[in-house]
Amino acid sequence: MKFFVDSADLDAISALNDIGLVDGVTTNPSIIAKSGRDFKEVIAEICKITEGHVSAEVVATDADDMIKEGRHLRKIADNVCVKLPLTMDGLKACNILSKEGTPVNVTLCFSPNQALLAAKCGATYISPFIGRLDDITLDGLELIEDIRTIYDNYGFETEILAASIRNVNHVKECALVGADVMTAPPGVIESLSKHVLTDKGLEAFLKDWEKTGQSIL
Repeated sequence: MKFFVDSADLDAISALNDIGLVDGVTTNPSIIAKSGRDFKEVIAEICKITEGHVSAEVVATDADDMIKEGRHLRKIADNVCVKLPLTMDGLKACNILSKEGTPVNVTLCFSPNQALLAAKCGATYISPFIGRLDDITLDGLELIEDIRTIYDNYGFETEILAASIRNVNHVKECALVGADVMTAPPGVIESLSKHVLTDKGLEAFLKDWEKTGQSIL
């Protein structure tokens, strides 16, 4: 499963990339705008950190303007992936941009039928929001399972990009049901390495090693 970082924090993205845990990045204009920096400049800097796809989202709501914005965003870097909303206008823009060779991430997916439409329109990624479904007492992971079945039934190449990941259990469950990609905040990705028994085991090992009085170097 690919790991995308859901962040515009350049330092956090770089740190995870140095470890080898960044296959791509997802962002949105509002997150970047809150930092006070220019949206396109930040996208360009992120694209230099990772060779993977960096999702840059349009803000238009009609197809023609989405296409214009998508083409403009695509010029920032070769690894820009244009993020479009799952609306009829978004699907039209997806169809056209995909045929032009532009990677497209169709976002705000909450049903298997929506995912089917995105695949039909040539989306590179479909982003089902599992955390937001959980928030309204629906099963977000069941959605991932349903999309996986549909895509496998018909050989769609669209990758399932599990989004709205809230915790480490979400990551595990997405991996178990066959999501191609998951995108999560840096903190969630870092938490994957943590276990109380790992900490206790390392502490005990270091105490025993210290008693030997030896050195590796």
